[in-house]
Amino acid sequence: MRARYRRTMAGRGSQVAELSSVSSAKNTEPTSKKSVKKKEDLQKAGVEIPTQDAKSTGARATHTSQSRKTPEVAPPPPSSSKSFKKEDCKVKTAGVEIPTQDAKSTGTRTTHTSQSRKTPEVAPTPPSSSNTSSSKSPADEHAERAALEKVPKSSIKKLDRTDPHRILQDTLEKLKIKKQERCESTKCVNEIEKIISEHLKKNLDWCKEISLLKTGSHYENVKICQPDEFDVMLTIPVERVEVQHFGEEGAFYSVAMKRQKHPLNRFLNEDNTIKASEMLAEFRDKVKEVVPTIPHEIEVERKRKGCPAVTLEVKQNRKKISIDFVLSLEVNKSSWPSFTANGFMVDNWLGKKVKQDLKRKQFYLVPKYEGIGSAEKEGVVAKDTWRISFSHVEKIILNDHGASKTCCQKGSAACCRKPCLKLLKYLLQRLTEDHPKEMSKFCSYHAKTALLHACATRVKDSEWAADQLSHCFQLLLEDFEKHLRRKELHNFFIPSHNLLESTDKKSCEFLATRIEYQRNNGFPLFC
Repeated sequence: MRARYRRTMAGRGSQVAELSSVSSAKNTEPTSKKSVKKKEDLQKAGVEIPTQDAKSTGARATHTSQSRKTPEVAPPPPSSSKSFKKEDCKVKTAGVEIPTQDAKSTGTRTTHTSQSRKTPEVAPTPPSSSNTSSSKSPADEHAERAALEKVPKSSIKKLDRTDPHRILQDTLEKLKIKKQERCESTKCVNEIEKIISEHLKKNLDWCKEISLLKTGSHYENVKICQPDEFDVMLTIPVERVEVQHFGEEGAFYSVAMKRQKHPLNRFLNEDNTIKASEMLAEFRDKVKEVVPTIPHEIEVERKRKGCPAVTLEVKQNRKKISIDFVLSLEVNKSSWPSFTANGFMVDNWLGKKVKQDLKRKQFYLVPKYEGIGSAEKEGVVAKDTWRISFSHVEKIILNDHGASKTCCQKGSAACCRKPCLKLLKYLLQRLTEDHPKEMSKFCSYHAKTALLHACATRVKDSEWAADQLSHCFQLLLEDFEKHLRRKELHNFFIPSHNLLESTDKKSCEFLATRIEYQRNNGFPLFC
């Protein structure tokens, strides 16, 4: 057996010698047919023929870093059996199988087939887009391709989901209203409001000069999800009124007509204060009267306590549209009440001139009350009280909100003030869906007021840059949390009116905690 093994290894040694002879012939033709045949066999088997420098023709060829190294074959082993085993281990480690031979052909030379020699497989190089050769070697391209294949697709998706800016941008895309749906809803509402206003002018003597004022999120371009809610104010012009506080909250007022002839005089008390409840009753009856004549499927919602709106629910294309018709007084020739003096702080934001121009505009009074309607203070019952509305000014500000006149205009830099408001409104909406009881005291007007205060604090357009959406929204949420924890969110126009005065501390803490959790955990409600 030992003699047979020696003969086998001797045959292998001769094969190695042939390999060396083939590699040494650089830029010259083979000297024999056997060497040519051997070179072709090796190329078919996928083994690269090593090259060598002209100065080292007789030495063993070495491969460059760009070519794949061919495993070195150990020299023929000595005669001892222990050395045979040692050399066998080296050959196997190099990736070359030990050839086997038949017992009858011991004396013949053993040749390697393409199946017996296991050459490390190299992935094929992808075809180049150009005819010129790439600067990268096949080995480098293979390494880059292998590295890309090792990156799991799931990890890439997870990275996108944990990117706050990406999450907010995707959420804003979801909140967009389709143009066709907006147009269809607007057309329907316009038809209905026109019919109602004409009916009121013909059938109520004190409504002959009534006019429409379109306010609310739809007309401020901050409506989200669906064009399903519209606010329409039906305003009656008056010249001079006297506004007095009703209660300590600073939210409600009694309104008295000054000396003037007006159709509303028949609703006056002895002290000339207007009986808002009687006006609302007549207004509601006339709206309900005309609804059956409107060529739409409409249902009048039940009256809500203290709410001045007559709400119509319209069914259109299997969708529901809610329209709030709100009666109001338009005060033309009276300046803004004195308790607004320390409010509306837009000097550093919109400029003093803009502030002065807006304060010369009219203001509106909306009949509204809270608590027990029959509760009386200084001869005025709660159901006859009013609230001051600056919704027309809010619409102007939100539609022209930049410190520069070109903010968000075509061809100019965009800001993220409105996107931040949309996101905050959506967050409140989602929380209300999950926690209706705890969120019953909060509404979208809290979000709008928080944004107005934030804009008056961070006045530069660069502080609201569109590419800083995530940072700006985080700051807005932090501001809102502070308002909630302090239980103080003052009306932007009337500082003495705290919008959270009637909201209990527990509800404020609940909302602040939920907002803090959302902003610290990547807004799971948005995903």
